[in-house]
Amino acid sequence: MKILIIEDDRLISLMLTKMVQKMGHEVLGAYAKGEAAVSAIDEMHVDLILMDIMLEDNMDGIEAMQKIQSKNDSIPVIYITGNSDESTKLRASKTNYEAYLVKPVTFSQLQQIIGAL
Repeated sequence: MKILIIEDDRLISLMLTKMVQKMGHEVLGAYAKGEAAVSAIDEMHVDLILMDIMLEDNMDGIEAMQKIQSKNDSIPVIYITGNSDESTKLRASKTNYEAYLVKPVTFSQLQQIIGAL
């Protein structure tokens, strides 16, 4: 599976990259900004996106996912975020996410969800 990571925390991004690679999947790239990820995705064949909600630029992860889905609505997303409030989760639900995980995320959690896709 080819996975794109969109996460503004460099340490978490690196941790997710290592987890995905340990599962035997390919990481196509890691982005900290929503706009950059939305622009770059046109050049890639992505099977799954791991998306943080709070990003470095003015676009949050939910907005970025909405823009991505407006171009290609078949790319599944797993949100990995520190935002556990219901209003954020409700906004995210409009993107038909596969999972909504609250940080910190464990290898086994991620492996189980990705394995089920």
